[in-house]
Amino acid sequence: MTLTHPQQDTRLVDRLRRIRLLALDVDGVLTDGQLYFQADGIEIKAFNVMDGHGLKLLKRAGIEVALITGRDSPTVSRRAAALGIQHVFQGVERKLPVLRDLCTRLGIELDQAAYCGDDMPDVGAMRRAGIGISVPSAPDYIQKYADWVTERPGGHGAVREICDTLLQVQGHWDAVLDTYLHGTH
Repeated sequence: MTLTHPQQDTRLVDRLRRIRLLALDVDGVLTDGQLYFQADGIEIKAFNVMDGHGLKLLKRAGIEVALITGRDSPTVSRRAAALGIQHVFQGVERKLPVLRDLCTRLGIELDQAAYCGDDMPDVGAMRRAGIGISVPSAPDYIQKYADWVTERPGGHGAVREICDTLLQVQGHWDAVLDTYLHGTH
């Protein structure tokens, strides 16, 4: 069952409360899926600042973050470093084994992981994670494997939507908001 508003389904909310790891594909999820190359062959990607801030908030709340991407890109390494994301796996064709291994290393169950992807290499991880998430630009035959399809597109707030939802359902939202209202962050 694919949902647009995860907070409207109490069973899905219960599963979201268990999440201790958010693993993400990069192209099409953290970016809009477009690849830009300069004349010298250097790749350029555009990342959404709000997505990045959401990932920082998740990490502060004790939720691990990982990037599992099929491409190998120095730009991804730099973005991950800037956000303090330690779990970065690039050049990965089969994402489920990487997700499984990471969960084992972190001492969490696979059903405590959420995975967001948008294409065929993501389906295995989406299906086996505790919550499989996709973005609206993913083909219908990929979205059907997701428990939740974000309202916002990849590269345009989809990741922030996921982060905010996790923070809200896990009871971290008021504390996060309070730090900004009172300048204690």
